[in-house]
Amino acid sequence: MADDHDNTPEDGVFPLESKLPYEKWLEDAYRTVMLSALDHVSREGFEGEHHFYLTFRTDMPGVNIPARLSAQYPHEMTIVLQHQFWDLKVDRDAGTVSVGLSFGGVGSILTIPIRAFTGFADPAIHLSLHFSAGEPEEELEAPDTTPEAAAPADDTAESDASSQVVSLDAFRKKGPSPG
Repeated sequence: MADDHDNTPEDGVFPLESKLPYEKWLEDAYRTVMLSALDHVSREGFEGEHHFYLTFRTDMPGVNIPARLSAQYPHEMTIVLQHQFWDLKVDRDAGTVSVGLSFGGVGSILTIPIRAFTGFADPAIHLSLHFSAGEPEEELEAPDTTPEAAAPADDTAESDASSQVVSLDAFRKKGPSPG
């Protein structure tokens, strides 16, 4: 009978079929951990060596980033929150995270729906969480053609060293795997 109680996840997959949505509950719990960490940093700032890598789908409805970043990262992007960011806000009611970052010397506020996040890492403690992003809506809206959204990219600006876009491959070891 001990085997009946040994239904532990291995790589995010439960060996026995369950009528309960454990994987979804675990992913929701990991998202809550990410949001709690972001909330804490928005109020208290970073302590010690902590910093965050946030990976999100750029093609999800509701993602609001500069047009040149959308063009450069049409599907997924990672941002680093460490020293130079501002106005970090978690709006659980709206289901969004927003933060100010500088790209090529140009400051921008990014707004990211919580369901667009695919990864969260705090390398200072070797923590890495991975999420399934909600799929882009099947009936996509027409692209935003407002002057602000169609602003040309500033190709002459030097890359701002404080804003990094990096791969999280080195941290893809912990957290639930998409099912």
